[in-house]
Amino acid sequence: MTTSIIKQIDQIGTAHPDWPAYDYNGSISTYGDLKTASDAIAADITARQLDRNRPVMVYSDQTFATVAAFIGIVKSGHAYIPVDTHSPSERLTMINEIAQPVLTVATKELPVKLGIPVITPSALDSLVHSLDTTTPQNLKPVTGAENFYIIFTSGTTGQPKGVQISHDNLRSFSDWMFDFRLPDRPRFLVQAPYSFDLSVMSLYPTLLAGGTLVVLPKEATANLGDMFKLLPQLRLDVWVSTPSFMAMCLLDPTFDAAHHPQLQQIYFCGEELTHQLAAKILTRFPNVALYNTYGPTEATVAVTAVQITDELLDRYARLPIGYSKADTKMSLRPGTIREEDGQQVGELLISGPSVSAGYINRPEKTASVFSTEDGRRTYASGDLGFLDEHGLIFYRGRTDFQIKMNGYRIELEEVNHYLNGSQYIKQAVAVPKYNQDHKVSQLLAFVVPTEDAKLSGLELTRAIKAELAGQMMDYMIPQRFVYREQLPLTQNDKVAVKLLISEVNNHA
Repeated sequence: MTTSIIKQIDQIGTAHPDWPAYDYNGSISTYGDLKTASDAIAADITARQLDRNRPVMVYSDQTFATVAAFIGIVKSGHAYIPVDTHSPSERLTMINEIAQPVLTVATKELPVKLGIPVITPSALDSLVHSLDTTTPQNLKPVTGAENFYIIFTSGTTGQPKGVQISHDNLRSFSDWMFDFRLPDRPRFLVQAPYSFDLSVMSLYPTLLAGGTLVVLPKEATANLGDMFKLLPQLRLDVWVSTPSFMAMCLLDPTFDAAHHPQLQQIYFCGEELTHQLAAKILTRFPNVALYNTYGPTEATVAVTAVQITDELLDRYARLPIGYSKADTKMSLRPGTIREEDGQQVGELLISGPSVSAGYINRPEKTASVFSTEDGRRTYASGDLGFLDEHGLIFYRGRTDFQIKMNGYRIELEEVNHYLNGSQYIKQAVAVPKYNQDHKVSQLLAFVVPTEDAKLSGLELTRAIKAELAGQMMDYMIPQRFVYREQLPLTQNDKVAVKLLISEVNNHA
């Protein structure tokens, strides 16, 4: 059991300073490098005498400096907030207003002024390459119930929500990951951005095991041909991604065990794993241990898991999301339970030590979904599901208009907020299109253009997308726009969203 996450990582840095910790395009940073760099960053932040109860924002890319910053910030007693360098300026400003950080650490030049002190990219580079190997004596790292990191997820009305994850929340998750018998000093894939909590499934289990974080750069994924050539060179033991990213990799016929002989384990989280995709993976990688996991950001990455085998594929057409980890209780929220295909389906409640304290500086949002039951923190997930007689858990969709697409969680109300703020749009609503495997394959926007919109058709779509690109994450922008003179309304004069969903998905 991990007593202190920072202490354990530092111990590896002291005992095995030459072990590789980070592999970015073949450039290796060792555990000794990580300790020296994070010590220097922590010493700089500590010397500033900042309010320990307030977090530090990290304008983060995929480089070693980002991870060194994370560890250094936590060593100095602060939680970190990862904000991806591909984020629109408006998102940085909004997160800054909500979270009230005391400092920003920037791996690249900030596109906006936030009104708080900044460790600039050049200053960060100097700290990361510090030659002073003396361990600072006055550091007081984050511990116990103190926040370790805060990840912002999509929120309604354009307001993202900052999920607070404590040291003990993260410790509960990391300890559980070691139950899966990770390879010795594993080489973990790092593909998800650090602002997406799926990245945590790679980040801390790897560092606590003395393994190597192997980065697949974002720019490499933009060209499939380049990515297919690069993947075998990564020599991965453990794969972590969304199912959608794996499906893209499987387009390469050489993505198989013969060309990736070291690959031992695959972990999926972030969206539903389909039967078809799992079967294809086991055909390509017959000896790999394939795990389907489930968990919202609010419960620290994942709380359930099951190994997908040929036997399990034969038994279930729609795959289970697993058994809950030993320290966590999964149940159905009273008042939400209904009969469906012979099963009691309801909203999944998650109780246990990895459940967050709530959303930073959003007490009303916190109170609406978090509670404490019998001394255990509990989160109402908004996900529908059921438990069979053996405790195996199955996912059956959402209770609201939140969706998962390509592993990203998207609040449709947030998309609607930005759509309806466009100069070209009078009224709009975002609608998901599902495929035969019950996954969101596309996001559509039904739009009533403004009377003075001079553009039409493809030109109008391009103009709207260009406007939205400066305001919201690219994965939230609808892929298809449908133009109408008016949108259907309910009896309460609200847009008939369910009717449009039925139309898009050809429901009777």
